[in-house]
Amino acid sequence: MCSHYEAPTSQQLLDAFGVAPDGPTQTELWPGYMGPFIRLPHDADPDDEVAPEFEAVSGMFGLLPFWAKDTKLARRTYNARSETVATKPSFRSAWREAQHCIIPARAFYEPDWRSGKAVPTRITRADGSLMCIAGLWERWTSPEGEIVHSMSMLTVNADDHPFMRIYHRPGDEKRMVVILPNGVIRDWLKASASQSMEFMRQYPADRLSAEPRPKR
Repeated sequence: MCSHYEAPTSQQLLDAFGVAPDGPTQTELWPGYMGPFIRLPHDADPDDEVAPEFEAVSGMFGLLPFWAKDTKLARRTYNARSETVATKPSFRSAWREAQHCIIPARAFYEPDWRSGKAVPTRITRADGSLMCIAGLWERWTSPEGEIVHSMSMLTVNADDHPFMRIYHRPGDEKRMVVILPNGVIRDWLKASASQSMEFMRQYPADRLSAEPRPKR
């Protein structure tokens, strides 16, 4: 499960999607931090020929459903298991409403336990491009009336994945985030709830690269 990732800069988002969020975001993200996500324009006029193709939103890493009492829930909802997302209270509304988004990432981190100790490892696309992680988004109103957008990364089992099966503690189930090929990004954003599971697939191992986390 991914709890730490690197988000792109505003300029990288502009280069990749032509949009950048108005609100503040961070580039080194943990649950509860604010980062960018990409969705179809939420309130755009479908007949507006000059409307942007995408919308960038600043959201909390960790989904906040409408019933959340505070933002602490984000510490437990940053990943959504594709096998149970339709029934889990935290995610089922966003899944039912097909509130699909892309969570762009330069890299994400997972622990490599092959040495007997957890070695944080930076995982990227082998070609150096941004990873487009399939996600769900929500819009939450705080007790003070503040509107907070949030997001969660979707995950699939990776026990048999040639690359991702070496990460996480021995004996634990292996998981990986759903990285979408560039050609299906818009299809995912437009997909209905009944089509969502078609996108829950492993990303090819030969398109991923890893290195021990650089020293700070």
